[in-house]
Amino acid sequence: MSELTRRKVLRRSAVAGGLALGASVPAMGLAQAAPARPRPTMPNGAPDLPAVTIRPADARYPELIRGTNQRWVGTPDYVRLVSSADQVVEAVREAVAAGKRVAVRSGGHCYEDFTTNSDVKVLIDLSQLTDVSYDADQRVFVVEPGAWLSNVYSILFKRWGVTLPGGSCPSVAAGGHIVGGGYGALSRMFGLTVDHLHGVEVVTVAQDGTVRKVVATRDSADASLRDLWWAHTGGGGGNFGIVTKYLLRTPGATGTDPSTLLPRPPSELLTSTVTWSWDGLTQAGFKRLVQNYGDWFVAHGGPDASCLDLFSQLKVSHKSAGVITMVTQIDATRPGAQADLDAFIAAVGAGVPVTPQGVTQRLPFLHATKWPGFAGGDPTLRFEDKSAYMRASFPDDQLTAAYHHLTRTDYSNSGALLLIAGYGGRINAVAPSATAVAQRDSVLKLQYLAFWQDPAEDARHLGWVREFYRDVYAATGGVPAPSRVNDGCFVNYADVDLGDPALNTSTTPWYALYYKDNYPRLQRVKSAWDPRGILRHAQSVEPATLRTS
Repeated sequence: MSELTRRKVLRRSAVAGGLALGASVPAMGLAQAAPARPRPTMPNGAPDLPAVTIRPADARYPELIRGTNQRWVGTPDYVRLVSSADQVVEAVREAVAAGKRVAVRSGGHCYEDFTTNSDVKVLIDLSQLTDVSYDADQRVFVVEPGAWLSNVYSILFKRWGVTLPGGSCPSVAAGGHIVGGGYGALSRMFGLTVDHLHGVEVVTVAQDGTVRKVVATRDSADASLRDLWWAHTGGGGGNFGIVTKYLLRTPGATGTDPSTLLPRPPSELLTSTVTWSWDGLTQAGFKRLVQNYGDWFVAHGGPDASCLDLFSQLKVSHKSAGVITMVTQIDATRPGAQADLDAFIAAVGAGVPVTPQGVTQRLPFLHATKWPGFAGGDPTLRFEDKSAYMRASFPDDQLTAAYHHLTRTDYSNSGALLLIAGYGGRINAVAPSATAVAQRDSVLKLQYLAFWQDPAEDARHLGWVREFYRDVYAATGGVPAPSRVNDGCFVNYADVDLGDPALNTSTTPWYALYYKDNYPRLQRVKSAWDPRGILRHAQSVEPATLRTS
């Protein structure tokens, strides 16, 4: 390949990067402690900086009332910037006493207006809670909610040679990412982030308004605390407590050597970028390409399948972008890695009447976490995102609908795409009820995306995404209702349209699309730990005592 071609492929990959893995809703919520029983807390670290209150006249206010999706800008009375769990306790106590609606933000990657809604009067900003450390007494890694994933990976790997199988967007913070059941490029090898969650430190509020910190772990003797831990293994943000520390250790890991208590990533990875031009790609060729991709992950989606170290995204951009891009990584250090990568690329391109262009690189692990093939996302843009899990490869009616919307001539946007990510593997080794993440036999995860800049174009781009999604799932009421093929939606890709009866005409409500059969247990946890519903948003878990339809 010529150097010019290589540069073109890499540039197209960066442009087609879209929204990276693992975006999230914020880890927020309030909880009720069990009556008259002391709760443990984690030890404090270095001395804390004082909390800062930022009001609308402050020059910092415009920065702190928005996240990565520029569609959403909040108008709280003030933002409380905290640097310790104790300051979170005080901020919540003050807001509750004043009767002010509270929301919490860690990294600002919420897809909807859950932290920017006009009803929110106090925004608690956790972005200064960034510590990543090891607690030898508890044998757990401690990650605070404001720590960016890029820093989590760097500190864990440089100090102990371990990692967390989380998302690839560097600026996503641990706060909402973990509690929603975050996934990433190593999840087929090591499972979800929550599969390594040993416990949480949570700020809670009792029925009488008492605010305190509690620690809930998978080993808690108190059943209510075990339930609280379980709810944080995929229950999503805004439900059960304000998480101030995540405690991480792989289940079954023994000993006191921290380098053995979380997964050890490959020291080097092969990364590949392949593009197919839309020119010459017929409907039949398009269907063959996407079907081939889905078929490979169906064949390699089980927990004991081969090539679990291979992770890939197929970025099927709108035809106006010019190309379809596939980005892939695989463990470079194992025998046969290059051959398996080549075989995968050949399998996806088999029978497709367009010759692909490609480039491969060998990168050290930490460099690979910054590779723009997976990482990326422009925080100055507006976007809409819808998600789906798949248990099987694409049926023809879904491919026909996808081709129609990705080649529409009445809509042109190089930032519009269907992003298909490989899934399954060790994710599927966990029972659906063992964590709050119920989708444990899926092999693909999808995102329907559009990015744009001009607010005047909101209706056009929202309309395209909604129509695309509706038509792909026309057979199941306009949403990916669980079936032989579909398996609902990812809670960290929040989508309030799922609760709109005009857009979801199925018999499956929004909460069942996210949580399936785990929702009743989440409701019981909500009732026990947040009976007052002090923190809430459009898709927060409802207490068991409330109607759920």
